[in-house]
Amino acid sequence: MAGGAPVRPPGRFLVFGAPVIGEAEIAGVVDCLRRRWIGTGPKAQEFEQEFARYKRAPHAVAVSSGTAALHLALLAMGVGPGDEVIASAMTFCSAVNAVVHTGATPVLADCDRRSFNIGADRIVERINDRTKAIMVVHMCGRCCDMGPIMELARARGLVVIEDCAHAIEAEYHGTPAGLIGDIGCFSFYATKNLTTAEGGMVLTRDASVACEIKTLANQGMSADAWGRFSDDGYRHYTVVRAGFKYNMPDIHAGIGLAQLRRLEQHAARRVEIWRRYNERLSDLPCVLPPAEEPRTRHARHLYTPLLELEKLSITRDQVLEALAAENIGAGVHFIPVHRHLYYRSFWRKGEFPNAEFIGERTLSLPLAGDLDDEDVEDVCRALRRILTYYVRRK
Repeated sequence: MAGGAPVRPPGRFLVFGAPVIGEAEIAGVVDCLRRRWIGTGPKAQEFEQEFARYKRAPHAVAVSSGTAALHLALLAMGVGPGDEVIASAMTFCSAVNAVVHTGATPVLADCDRRSFNIGADRIVERINDRTKAIMVVHMCGRCCDMGPIMELARARGLVVIEDCAHAIEAEYHGTPAGLIGDIGCFSFYATKNLTTAEGGMVLTRDASVACEIKTLANQGMSADAWGRFSDDGYRHYTVVRAGFKYNMPDIHAGIGLAQLRRLEQHAARRVEIWRRYNERLSDLPCVLPPAEEPRTRHARHLYTPLLELEKLSITRDQVLEALAAENIGAGVHFIPVHRHLYYRSFWRKGEFPNAEFIGERTLSLPLAGDLDDEDVEDVCRALRRILTYYVRRK
């Protein structure tokens, strides 16, 4: 951006969040095509079973997206018009959109500047007689401090929904993310640690809730296509709910099964990359992500330095532009919900100062499980080059 040869040459742009796709994923899709069963069927069932086993969950229901998972979880927990749901100001819009689509009212709580997560101290300030549920988001793969949150929820009779889009591998005090609250929701979007291209999953300990989720995800029908047309012969169905088209097709599940089998391998590589970033970037004008808390497992979905803008003569967005000029892709996680155009009329600027502080300073560096050492070094060299060039001189 300021002249000179880029760290990575043209044609070698490092794409942020590119999925790790190998021959096993390709074979999973091809197998579906050869079987000519590409809708929801045996692979989706197998994926549910394998994911439940990995998460030590009694019940798992595969759906079409993480947003669908959140929407169905809210509905299954009885959230609707007249209710309020507390959510974090620092998250992707899908969490708040899902609340709006139930007819309930989203109520935002500010997050912590270091962890990016909401805590019981902020949540309790937002509770009133209309509060029905708390939606916690385990940001970047770090679990919220769930002990105090669950204690508060139980004392007030509130439902706790976990948004685990970033936290597939995460654990809190020995319990997998998604099983700490009443219901857990996962995203398998293209950028996630486990991808099905598009897809999601709902975890629950309650068989009746799992049944309700499965029915709502399949147009409210009493049986899906696989159940009606498989080897056991045709069965009639009836519509028992005004449901949605939120089911996961087998083509997507075929990708997910292959991804799940390499999940821990990719997680181990992200730990190595994380450590390398910590070593190479520690002296730059940015605050690096804090270490994981005792008795927790961080899923390491996003590596998010906070720029010390007071030490720089450049904005966060200009840093992103400079990284792109070095052929390094980066992301922003996130612009606070209340600063998006649609939601600006719901909340005023300055109401959630920690979320705004993060939203102006954060950027996410590449963290895919297939990055090699040269890729990681290129990211470090590029960020170092930019931040040292634009540091304010005394």
